[in-house]
Amino acid sequence: MRGVCKRYGGVEALRDVDLSIAPGEVHALVGENGAGKSTLMKVLSGVERPDAGTMEFAGREWKPAGPVQARRAGVAMIHQELALAPHLSIAENIALGVEPRKFRGLGPLAPLDRRLMHSTASRVLARLGHGGLDPTRRTGDLPAATRQLVEIGRAIASRATVMIMDEPTSSLGRHDADRLLEVVKRLRDEGLSIVYISHFLEEIRRVADRFTVLRDGKTVATAAIASSTDQSLIELMTGRSVGAVFPKRKRRIGDVALRVDGLKGRPMPIRASLEVRSGEIVGLAGLVGAGRTEFLRCIAGLAPIAAGAITIDGHRLASNASIRARLRRGLGFLSEDRKGEGLALRMSIAENLLLSNFQTVATQGVLSAARMKAAANQWIERLAIRSADPGRAAGTLSGGNQQKIAIARLLHQDSTVLLLDEPTRGIDIGSKVQVYELLDGLARAGRAVIVSSGHLPELLGLCDRIAVMHRGVLGPARDVAECTEASLMSEAVLGSDGEVAA
Repeated sequence: MRGVCKRYGGVEALRDVDLSIAPGEVHALVGENGAGKSTLMKVLSGVERPDAGTMEFAGREWKPAGPVQARRAGVAMIHQELALAPHLSIAENIALGVEPRKFRGLGPLAPLDRRLMHSTASRVLARLGHGGLDPTRRTGDLPAATRQLVEIGRAIASRATVMIMDEPTSSLGRHDADRLLEVVKRLRDEGLSIVYISHFLEEIRRVADRFTVLRDGKTVATAAIASSTDQSLIELMTGRSVGAVFPKRKRRIGDVALRVDGLKGRPMPIRASLEVRSGEIVGLAGLVGAGRTEFLRCIAGLAPIAAGAITIDGHRLASNASIRARLRRGLGFLSEDRKGEGLALRMSIAENLLLSNFQTVATQGVLSAARMKAAANQWIERLAIRSADPGRAAGTLSGGNQQKIAIARLLHQDSTVLLLDEPTRGIDIGSKVQVYELLDGLARAGRAVIVSSGHLPELLGLCDRIAVMHRGVLGPARDVAECTEASLMSEAVLGSDGEVAA
């Protein structure tokens, strides 16, 4: 791709972008949210047509009329949100759009050749190291990691020679992500060219040969991954010099702000006790499905509690305390599902910021537009949210700025105990650094913070103590100096009593 440009109205999404991918290469495409990565891949895969520039594929001019033509020619894109039909079988999904038929002369009226469909699926799954998977299984019943393999299998079945993977591990746990990275290496060794988009720098280092950095719709660097450091990559992506990825911990730990004793949910968690003090960040580690999210939702009043006690700043909550009562006690919850629960995407930035505490900008029940704008502008400036217009729809912002809005709402409602579930999921590394600095600042200001994350380096770099959830049972919180990735993963898999997790 040479000099590729793409405009949407008056906005230049891509400006003279260059990208080259060699056979048998994993090429990482990195940049902040909004840098143009997705637009560039839409151009490559035929979803969008460039306004200027040239493309070549396998030595010939490349001008795909659409994604179907691109896939048939050998360019397949695997989106972050998987495009699978959950009611169909694995074999049917792998063959989707190119279904083999018995009597081809009848065209689309011809019956499906299910035997060939199943044999193709079995061959593809075996190539991916999952030959024991039944191709007749319903796709909707599969775990996320296996659904990801089905999507990859569909690309292989279409004989793709260039595969675009957009954040393929974003919804996977550590173990499943490791397995997927091994699949990526295997496909590369078989000669496939792979464009790998990820916000996880350690993943890029494990699988990529070269990288290209986009910033503000332009190519700013292309080089061998071995020639770069994490710091240099971040500075290329953000266009500014940054300090350490994780802020240095110099926090003053105070009294217990949150105490959870013997909490049991329905059905998760099974047993969980934890103390969090003002001025500290406590991390929650554990495999996907271990019960981390359920634990936080029980504390926040969003999931039923079967037993246990929750105390905030010395005040014990009633077991049936409403969400509003918990808010008044200073409890704030950030959902892992930013788009589904964390924000009202069609509402404005100001409305989202003030959503749970509108009374601060109302007089006798009537909202004041001027006070709303002033309050919103205060948080926009404080958290460096990249928008000068508080009336702009929240859904039009990048993931990192959306996350800042969700956190700002907790601060506006004056939360002193923050429960944050996957606070950096799906945002770029530059925005992650900003969120880390923000959370560090909140702890320094005396707030008690719990961060649940499946990304162990994040917990080790950010937290003061870390507790591991194993099959619904929360282990003791240990000082971060006593923890390593290996020890946390061992406890997540084996638990404190050595029982292997499913």
